Amino acid sequence: MDENPGIRKEKNKQASTWGMFCHLAALLGLIAPLLNILGPFIVWLMKKNEFPFVDEQGKESMNFQMTMTLLTILALLLVFVKIGILLLFAIGIVDVIFVVIASVRTSNGESYHYPFKIRFIK
Repeated sequence: MDENPGIRKEKNKQASTWGMFCHLAALLGLIAPLLNILGPFIVWLMKKNEFPFVDEQGKESMNFQMTMTLLTILALLLVFVKIGILLLFAIGIVDVIFVVIASVRTSNGESYHYPFKIRFIK
């Protein structure tokens, strides 16, 4: 038997909201290192079995944040040759911009796929 359309709409809204939180939780990385991965991971673990959309967006967010963390580590190594500071700044800006874009799109119920990332989690 089909779900009531009102219930389905509410579940879709909840899935969109939790998917948005998967992306927004990455901004915790501005407070402390690696919270950019831990935040989305916690949201994903809590809701991945309840909402397939959150499962998809949580993996997307974590893959992007792991990629950004790897790029940050590489940029830190390049600080010694002076280009690293500029790269760190650029990585930070790109990260925040894409997280905001992903959060807005996901809150509207759209699947968001970051333009570049290493797929660590499939």
